[in-house]
Amino acid sequence: MKQMIVNQTMDQERALYHVTDAVVKDCTFAGEADGESALKECRGVDVENCRFLLRYPLWHTTHFSMTHCQSTETARAALWYAEHGIIRDCELGGVKALRECRHITLENCRIQSTEFGWNCTDVTVTGGRLESEYVFMGSRDVTIRDWHFKGKYSFQYVDNLTIENSMLDTKDAFWHCRNVVVRNCTVKGEYLAWYSENLRLENCRIIGTQPFCYCKNLQLVNCTMEEADLAFECSEVDADVHGRIISIKNPMAGTIVVDEVGEIIIENPVRPTDCRVILREAREA
Repeated sequence: MKQMIVNQTMDQERALYHVTDAVVKDCTFAGEADGESALKECRGVDVENCRFLLRYPLWHTTHFSMTHCQSTETARAALWYAEHGIIRDCELGGVKALRECRHITLENCRIQSTEFGWNCTDVTVTGGRLESEYVFMGSRDVTIRDWHFKGKYSFQYVDNLTIENSMLDTKDAFWHCRNVVVRNCTVKGEYLAWYSENLRLENCRIIGTQPFCYCKNLQLVNCTMEEADLAFECSEVDADVHGRIISIKNPMAGTIVVDEVGEIIIENPVRPTDCRVILREAREA
């Protein structure tokens, strides 16, 4: 039977260090002592309805859960090097809230954290909202569903990522990413997916200037594009696009099928420009 730690306020350094098989409920980690690392190296802890106002609360914690908890802006770098955790219905604030973690599930969380999720492995996100810059940089094996994201420079250097049924309002997303599938999403942002490899978008609404340049094995399946100019420069692309593309510049290889394109620019190319651009009406005639 797990020990119960209930309705306490703690501010000392490593207040519950290496606690094992415990329920921590209705506790607040704050106070004048300003102690760090409250639940460091804990094992098998369930944290319920707690507030964290102090730094580094859950480092190296394994086989844990957090439910209806809040980490404030002052609880910076809340979860580092943690493994096998489930985080439900929580509010996570403070910079760098999740880093170098493995086997983490987040459900219906509200997160505002710059540099969230760096260098993590096997993360599943379902529901909730996130506001961040440089989200999930360098992470791998990430699955996201039913999510709302707002920020900048997202998913850089990510490997093996799937996003479904989500809204992404972001700038410079998917740079240098590999093996990514984005399905049934709205993706709004400038300079999307430069230098990506094996990126596939299905049934997506894509909004923004200068998308998809210097891509390898880019696939767009039944997508719409809006406000897209100077698209596909130096890219290998197989695209089926609805709507009007303002301009396509120096596409390198593959086929782009589109309803309408304002201008195809072949200008001082330094790479081959063998890509075929086909108007849908002409192909179906």
